[in-house]
Amino acid sequence: MSDVRHVLVLPDRDAAEEVAQVLGERFAVDEEPRIVRDALAGEDDAEDAQWLVVLRDEEERLDPGELDAFAGEWEGWREEP
Repeated sequence: MSDVRHVLVLPDRDAAEEVAQVLGERFAVDEEPRIVRDALAGEDDAEDAQWLVVLRDEEERLDPGELDAFAGEWEGWREEP
């Protein structure tokens, strides 16, 4: 079993929460994705933060291209490892 994780970068918290919810429906993921706030160094303003949705894919069954296109629906992207 591998420790593959996908990280989707979203522009705001609302988008991250919606993506995390829809991921389960669209991709039938078993585990709820984690939502993480990623502020730029020295920035406390929420507008300067990105929101990350971290999704484990130990069986490597999720297609990275499909995840990138999916995140793009919310003006986000999949971060390359």
